[in-house]
Amino acid sequence: MKPFLLEIGTEEIPARFIRKGLAILQEALSGYLTDSAIQYGPIHQYATPRRLTLLIEDVAEKQEDRTVTSVGPPKNIAYDKNGEPTKAATGFAKSLNIDVSNLQITETEKGEYISATVEEKGLPSPDCLADALPKIITSLQLPKSMRWGDSSIRFFRPIHWIIALYGDRVVPFEIDGIKTANISYGHRFLSPSAIKISKPEDYLSELARNHVIADMKERQALIEKGIQQCQTEKGCVVHEDRELIETVTNLVEYPTVVLGSFEDKYLALPKELPITVMRSHQKYFSTENNEGNLLPYFLVVSNTKPENNETVRIGAERVLRARLEDAQFYYTDDKKLPLIEYVEKLKDVTFQEKLGTLYDKTERVASLSSFIASRFNVTASDNIIRASKLAKADLVTGVVSEFPELQGYMGMIYALHAGEDNAVAVAIQEHYLPRFPGDSLPSDTTGTIISLADKMDNIASFFYVDLIPTGSEDPYALRRQATGIIQILKSGGYSLSLDLLAHSALQPLESSEEKRRNLTRDIIQFFHQRLEGILLAEGYRHDLISAVLSSDQTDIQDVDRRLKLLAALKESPTFPNLLIAAKRVYNILSKTEPLELQESMLTEHAERALFESARSIKENLSISACQSLFEFEAPVNTFFDKVLVMDKDPLIRDNRLALLQSVKKVFNLLGDFSKIVED
Repeated sequence: MKPFLLEIGTEEIPARFIRKGLAILQEALSGYLTDSAIQYGPIHQYATPRRLTLLIEDVAEKQEDRTVTSVGPPKNIAYDKNGEPTKAATGFAKSLNIDVSNLQITETEKGEYISATVEEKGLPSPDCLADALPKIITSLQLPKSMRWGDSSIRFFRPIHWIIALYGDRVVPFEIDGIKTANISYGHRFLSPSAIKISKPEDYLSELARNHVIADMKERQALIEKGIQQCQTEKGCVVHEDRELIETVTNLVEYPTVVLGSFEDKYLALPKELPITVMRSHQKYFSTENNEGNLLPYFLVVSNTKPENNETVRIGAERVLRARLEDAQFYYTDDKKLPLIEYVEKLKDVTFQEKLGTLYDKTERVASLSSFIASRFNVTASDNIIRASKLAKADLVTGVVSEFPELQGYMGMIYALHAGEDNAVAVAIQEHYLPRFPGDSLPSDTTGTIISLADKMDNIASFFYVDLIPTGSEDPYALRRQATGIIQILKSGGYSLSLDLLAHSALQPLESSEEKRRNLTRDIIQFFHQRLEGILLAEGYRHDLISAVLSSDQTDIQDVDRRLKLLAALKESPTFPNLLIAAKRVYNILSKTEPLELQESMLTEHAERALFESARSIKENLSISACQSLFEFEAPVNTFFDKVLVMDKDPLIRDNRLALLQSVKKVFNLLGDFSKIVED
């Protein structure tokens, strides 16, 4: 066995795509090796902005010999009426390099097909790789891949070189005019010359000698060490930011941490404003003291030698100063007007061409917030209406126009500056929460209500204009917002029907009651898809989730309650018998329209017993008495054993079916028992 090295050299790849690209590349290559019966050892991933690299410690010198069975066309196509092979059969045999007489008939799920079993001798691994790698590389489904210039292939960025080394041997192939070799390239500025890689084991050391640290973990460790040294030197605390560390790790090939500073006057800005300028726009690390106050120092990760630190520092400080000056200008200018006066400007900003302006959206959110407040029995609704009116006002301020990441936060700052109630100000910031699974939730009722209203308005609005997520596409983040609504309702213990909430959100948009009902149904199905994933992650069985979500109830708290009850019932040793009884009811009613029950027509003893049992169980069914459902087993089975449901008299038949419908309704108080799988 010998090591194998694959390096794809490109123009700078965006940092956020590097790990994803490596994972896709490794999955494709390891999948090919496995499918091709080529034994291989551990795979190591390396990358810089200019290269994606896989190094496999051990790759077998040849494929294993294999016995492969191939299935061809159906028998009736492979042979004519006289049993003679057709062109389909001879062509299949030729493709396998065997005589047509060696073909066999195989029985499959789809019928009889011709097949052949062939002994394949393993080919040399380098030959296999030379044939497969061009196909693997050019067929990768990479994020943001595209064609470049006259290139005929799609990739992150234009490819400039490819190394493919098996031991000390180049695996020869060509992609878009680029031939494989054993030549890589060092740091673009510090060591731009070509580098010969004699064997895969030399890869990391040769690049390191040319100012390229190809190991991402090593680069990150160097950055973290530099950060720690700066903290010790200045006695400051660098804001912990794992995402930023990963980003800068994949922005450089030769990291050096440089400490810079800015003028104290910028510390008077709202704290998150300079932090955002540093983090999001410059990829700098901000610092604070032990009390959490921002300090006038920052850290930049450069892509050059330590002896260039002074030049890097001066340049970084100059760029940051200009950005902070812009931020200060916008902030000062924004404060000239109270936040409420920005609301009118929302009329000039389109929310979506078919959905009106941001002002129109604000009106819908305010109305829906008022509705939710009434459902939550919140009496102090003045703050809720005020906050919902102001929630989007900061979107037309200078700071948020320049730094969109600060929406909500700057609204809170400007609201406080204008003398708004603290609860109103906090709600403006927190109505965007949660922004992702596991994020913080709004801290009080005001923010919670506006968050629910804003998210549901987005979902209802885009369903109304038929901009619904499809496949992996979700440009308006509706899945994330639906998950956010579920998180709020589950974690906060709020009882609110999603059906009612969606229907109310649609009222300002759609005048037709029928269309609102249809859209509401689609929205609830969309929510159920999100909720199903959440409940599965919590450990609930798929069939129990399906049973509960099949009911008409759309209150998240009610779903949780019934799911817990069903899960508890399922653990009982007598549950299988109850389930059998329940399914007897569901099966006979599968195609029955709703019928009206006439109690006076229940003359049989078994009928009366089942009727009384259904009434008693319905009255007693609760969290503390959910075991009462087990009382159904005997009367249901007795009813089916003693009573002919499908009586010749249609009135008697319909009344007995109506009785069973009443029994089914009791079962449905927990869930659709027909969805539950028998163990």
